[in-house]
Amino acid sequence: MSEIAQYRGTGKRKTSVARVILRPGDGSTWVNGRKLEEYFPREALRTLATAPLRVAGVEGRFDLRVRLHGGGVSGQAGALRHGIARALVEADPALRVPLKREGFLTRDARQVERKKAGLKKARKRPQFSKR
Repeated sequence: MSEIAQYRGTGKRKTSVARVILRPGDGSTWVNGRKLEEYFPREALRTLATAPLRVAGVEGRFDLRVRLHGGGVSGQAGALRHGIARALVEADPALRVPLKREGFLTRDARQVERKKAGLKKARKRPQFSKR
């Protein structure tokens, strides 16, 4: 039995983590056991998440299996984008340059700032009253 080629990539964004497995196939996509359209009902998030496939020109040539956890829908879409890009580079190292140029291989390092003592949120202060 020959082992089917598969490529893995881990993507992160905010507190979301996406574990991506790319296999040569007809382009079917499963995210946490559901179709991509069910998991991300908003078209904008689906477009964002699958952007690396379009840039690499391999839409419909790979099957996607994804495990996502943590964060919200926007962070998860960003993590998925990062994971797909990393898996594509593992599949074909020549894709590194175009994906890097589009910024898909850079992990977005922005995190939620922690709340400070004496403040209502990270930076919002209590209202000042002179009297």
